[in-house]
Amino acid sequence: MQRPQPKPPWLRRKLAPAGSAGLVRASLEGSGLFTVCQEAQCPNRGECYGRGEATFLLLGPACTRRCTFCAVSKQKPSSPDPQEPDNAARAAAELGLEYVVLTMVTRDDLPDGGAAQVAATIQRLHQSLPGVGVEALISDLGGSAEALRTVLDAGPRVLNHNLETVPRLYGELRPQARYRRSLEVLERAAAAGMLAKSGLMLGLGETRDELLAVFDDLLATGCRMLTLGQYLAPSRQHHPVARYLPPEEFDSLRGEALARGFAAVASGPYVRSSYLAAQLWLQAAAA
Repeated sequence: MQRPQPKPPWLRRKLAPAGSAGLVRASLEGSGLFTVCQEAQCPNRGECYGRGEATFLLLGPACTRRCTFCAVSKQKPSSPDPQEPDNAARAAAELGLEYVVLTMVTRDDLPDGGAAQVAATIQRLHQSLPGVGVEALISDLGGSAEALRTVLDAGPRVLNHNLETVPRLYGELRPQARYRRSLEVLERAAAAGMLAKSGLMLGLGETRDELLAVFDDLLATGCRMLTLGQYLAPSRQHHPVARYLPPEEFDSLRGEALARGFAAVASGPYVRSSYLAAQLWLQAAAA
């Protein structure tokens, strides 16, 4: 077992103010919803809960894939909850959310990959909260164009699908994913007129040249929104951190991404896919 590297000073944070965290937790518990904040051990959970925000995790807390970086449970998943769309809409209303981020576990066991459940939740949010913005962070849906169309037809404001890392590391980190298949998801979304967004974890052993090549691949699909954050190993059983990038390197990569053609980029050690998502969407919409 590899000994973990000590975290550098820039990854030490003060506890976030409690703020609305109690309301968020009560709403989630009352609705039976899961969040990626909790299941993926997001380091921003306290900050986002304190602001009264949470990212709903659809289709249960168990994933059918075996990515070596992810904290989400690998147990056998349960059947989709038919009440989940209503519960998500109710929780969003209770929290007064004007921009809702939905994500999902990968469900290769379902014929449509879970697309119908995501679409139903988006539609229910629009019905319950007219004018609400919805960002859908989805799996590759097994590469199904039909399943993706189901989600797109529900009208999310942003379609997010994370590449996570550079193609050279897919076999080690995402053995059941395919780099080109993920690019196709973003390309189809952009071709349908959707704002497409993707994210990468850094510090997994990638090189700068590999990252810049991925930036160009993303831009070629029509993707114009990007998040870059530091990978933090959830446990010693997960893939180890290869390197901690200093904040100035994240700043440099953000500048490079913008110069290459991205409309909105969030880049920093604690940036995650759904972190300050509404602000990033506003930047992209303005551009």
